[in-house]
Amino acid sequence: MSGSLKIGVIGANGWLGGAIVQALLDAGIVSPEHLVLSLRSGEPTRFPAARWTRDNQDLADSVDLLIVSVRPADWPALGVRAAGKLVISVMAGIGLERLIAGLGSERVVRALPNAAAEVRASFTPWIATPAISAEERRLVGRIFEACGTSAELESERELDYLTGLAGSGPAFPALLATAMMRHATAHGIDAEVARQAVTHLLVGTGRLFEKNGDDPANTVEVFLDYRGTTAAAIGAMCANGFDEAVGAGLAAAFHKSISMGLSA
Repeated sequence: MSGSLKIGVIGANGWLGGAIVQALLDAGIVSPEHLVLSLRSGEPTRFPAARWTRDNQDLADSVDLLIVSVRPADWPALGVRAAGKLVISVMAGIGLERLIAGLGSERVVRALPNAAAEVRASFTPWIATPAISAEERRLVGRIFEACGTSAELESERELDYLTGLAGSGPAFPALLATAMMRHATAHGIDAEVARQAVTHLLVGTGRLFEKNGDDPANTVEVFLDYRGTTAAAIGAMCANGFDEAVGAGLAAAFHKSISMGLSA
């Protein structure tokens, strides 16, 4: 791929689409004048040097690489053909076979970045069809490394599972944070103090994991062995079904990912 690579993003005015575009620009993977972006309604508020359009087929015809970033429910009505083009879909649940049939191209990648792409901290699993070359795989890797980190998978089943795990982005930690903050405020802690305490707990934990590269289970064991307040909390959470609740949630997300692809 040359430095004059033209990239089009359908849904670039959305949260995830916009985050990917900004990451591409920041990493120097594409220049603004080689970007073609589409939006469904309203006026674009970002990337003024790019070409904006409401005609998705015109966009697809104008670029070398097409990124589709729309809701799975909007996929059936999209009606874009991209014969022979390299296409990356970041839609949950829409499988490679349906993408190939709908787009008219064998050169298709399914990927699941999450909202943390906005701060270059997404983990993006992805899978490619056999028609994707080694050079194109390196390009896909560069794109999603610009959004954080990434991993190429061997099966779509893995991607469907990780849709619920990694694709959740900040949602699961946010759920834990909400529960902790509610408990704190119910015990008389000021809401802003509770928010700061919980936010720094989660941010600090993420930075430690990133710095040390340790297995999170080892961290749990260290605190259990210390037999202090944290060990007491962990014991009570596990006794009240913490693992089972998390497992049930991930299973529900996995099944939803599959059903989305069947119903969209």
